[in-house]
Amino acid sequence: MLEPEKLREYLSRGALVVVQITPFRSDEELDLEGLKLNTEFLVERRKLGPMVLVPTGSTGEFYALNDEERKKAISTVVDVAGGKIPVIAGTMRAGARWTAELSRYAEDIGADGVMVVLPYYHIPSEEGLLEHYKMIAGSIDIGLLLYNNPDVSKIYVNPRLMKRLAAEIPNLVGVKENTPYVATFYEQVKAVGDKIPIIQGRGEWWYISTVILGATGYVSGYANFMPELSFEILKAGTSKDFSKLSGLLEEISIIEEFISEMNIKYGPSTSILPLPYIQNYMVYAVIKAAMDIIGLKGGRVRLPLIDLRIEDKKRLERILLEDLCLEKIG
Repeated sequence: MLEPEKLREYLSRGALVVVQITPFRSDEELDLEGLKLNTEFLVERRKLGPMVLVPTGSTGEFYALNDEERKKAISTVVDVAGGKIPVIAGTMRAGARWTAELSRYAEDIGADGVMVVLPYYHIPSEEGLLEHYKMIAGSIDIGLLLYNNPDVSKIYVNPRLMKRLAAEIPNLVGVKENTPYVATFYEQVKAVGDKIPIIQGRGEWWYISTVILGATGYVSGYANFMPELSFEILKAGTSKDFSKLSGLLEEISIIEEFISEMNIKYGPSTSILPLPYIQNYMVYAVIKAAMDIIGLKGGRVRLPLIDLRIEDKKRLERILLEDLCLEKIG
């Protein structure tokens, strides 16, 4: 188990933070054997570069899991990782007390850190938000990764408040930054980037677009099924090889365009928020279908998310195997 200082240092060098899917069987029951297989697949690829595993995050549909399922999923990933790859468990709930309880569980079973999204539902004051994170961080001795995601929470830790959090929470090891505004992302880097790594939280396309602004590694859902391409992007970004990044941007756009099409096809969005917070979340159904196609365990999504139809899964298979030249495993 990494001490917070060591975990912060590890993230500061630039890492691929893989937010894992939670596989469900056709009857929507938790597929722990599938999660074990998926985790083994990632652990075997640890030589590709620095990697962190994040079970039960947003990509893992944490909100659709009961407490027992979340604990089983976190425990499975920690056991399979076996100290070979750092594990930062998603332990977020809307209230601080229950988030702290699950965070202590993650620490007790050997997780290296916890990821906690902004509290959702009621909108807190800045002081309430500060105390929320101080209480959670103070309840554990492992690292805290702050998930600054306004898409799902209706609130945001601005750069001024982030400075206070960085100064007052000693085991804050990083920020998964999900602002869709590039200027704001840069302001966060300028505010605390010399002390706390600002990790691009929106994936490959956004990392390519913000690495020049100081993005320190990035969070990926696509790495669940194509970690080789995700690591190519990380390595090109870390070395500031912008010519290579340009080519990789074209490659990753193939899957991005398919997801955008699926968001429209399975829409319209029910969001009442303004642009750019109005997209559907078909990305998770696409990732799970992609994993099934290459021989891993994706399974279905749980309601209120919906799965791809058979014809779209067939199109996705052609994209993965012919356009992106992925190979099936097993």
